[in-house]
Amino acid sequence: MSKELEDQIVAVVKTVYDPEIPVDVYELGLIYEIKIDQEQNVKVLMTLTSPNCPEAETLPQQVIDRIESLEAVKSCDLEIVFDPPWDKDMMSEEAKLELGFL
Repeated sequence: MSKELEDQIVAVVKTVYDPEIPVDVYELGLIYEIKIDQEQNVKVLMTLTSPNCPEAETLPQQVIDRIESLEAVKSCDLEIVFDPPWDKDMMSEEAKLELGFL
């Protein structure tokens, strides 16, 4: 996997924000895994803050659109998972600081 491409993917994913929380989905810990195969197809495992998240339709599509906007990416497949369930301990230190948890 290309570290440079992975860094680009993380950078564009960090432009997707949960509208209810002023922190991007990556720093919130909603992105569990990013895999890139030899053909530059990207597979993302993502969760939501809750199964009834009002943004369940739009957030994943925003992530796909941002990743597929990268010239080096052939396609993006995103799977929503709820195991393990998301909790605030999955947030980065930066996100916890931003939200006043530190």
